[in-house]
Amino acid sequence: MDIKSLSLEERIGQALIIGLDVQAGQKMYETIDTIIDKYKAGGICLYRKNYNTYEELVKVINYIKEKSSEQKVPIIISLDQEGGRVNRLPNDFLNLPSANKLAKYSNEQEDLVKEAGELTGKILKKLGIDMDFAPVLDIKRFPDNHAIGDRAFSENVDDVCKYGIEYALELQTQDVMPVVKHFPGHGATNQDTHFTLPKIKCTMEELKEDLKPFEKAIDNKIPAILVGHLVIKKETGKLPASLSKRFITKYKKKKYHYNGLIITDDIRMKAIRFYFIGKFNPIKIAFDAGNDMIMLKYLGNEEKWMKNIEEEIRSGIMLGRLDRKVRRILKAKEEYKVSTDKIEVDNEFVEEVNNKIKIIREKCK
Repeated sequence: MDIKSLSLEERIGQALIIGLDVQAGQKMYETIDTIIDKYKAGGICLYRKNYNTYEELVKVINYIKEKSSEQKVPIIISLDQEGGRVNRLPNDFLNLPSANKLAKYSNEQEDLVKEAGELTGKILKKLGIDMDFAPVLDIKRFPDNHAIGDRAFSENVDDVCKYGIEYALELQTQDVMPVVKHFPGHGATNQDTHFTLPKIKCTMEELKEDLKPFEKAIDNKIPAILVGHLVIKKETGKLPASLSKRFITKYKKKKYHYNGLIITDDIRMKAIRFYFIGKFNPIKIAFDAGNDMIMLKYLGNEEKWMKNIEEEIRSGIMLGRLDRKVRRILKAKEEYKVSTDKIEVDNEFVEEVNNKIKIIREKCK
């Protein structure tokens, strides 16, 4: 697609992944209309509150695809699907074990991580999901119920590299875009970005073990990396890594020469909301920091932020950078076959994958 065929509003919209933080019902569908028609969003993220059953999820996804077909560029539909305690699949599907449990019971004969990655990719593709905010590449340093905990594959960095990249590559074989997280390493803090702004006291040199899985991901050309809301001493100033231009430029672009998508963690998290919103426009700061896509839950008060960034870009200051971001986004959409093709309910498929999940769950006991 010729980027010049997109209006400025459409180009800015491509940089947004908006979370559908609305309970299932008529208001939810009206919100989808706003996300696509008004904000021209490049992506949408679904949550379990949007549906209960497989049929309900198919209905939501087909509605999004139909609305998206009215736009020039199809919208990325995404989920946070990790398995374990981060499970966004409808109840019709059995839940796969956590990353930590899968890695614990994997071996040379039975690589359960690889099987789980392949199965997850097949399920998501069948559901019309284009992007998965997984796997976690953080190192496990705290109990299972910690913010990261059993979502991490291991306490051992080599195992995190092995299993994390393996899982991501399996998603890719199913044309599902993996987004590895949370760069540069949420395992380095026992605080949770959902509730506060973690401050990592160690230096980047001391974080070199945490960086290894992400370096491995870059070596394997993993298409997208999520940057966490983590303040790092002497590196990000008062801002978290996700909003720090100095940090993203220094590490993701100059050190690693990473050409994939750089995506923020949700800027509606309390880590950002309590400390920064009201003081500045977080969409503008995230954009200026070098992120390609900005994740935010929809609350209905984004219009002022959007007008502010549109005015600044229209002045010519950031237009070139915006177009480079949009080109990367459009390239990723093409590579992962993002489309507006509708999907169908397939109960035989559900039975087939559930039987395979049962076997994996048995092996993890």
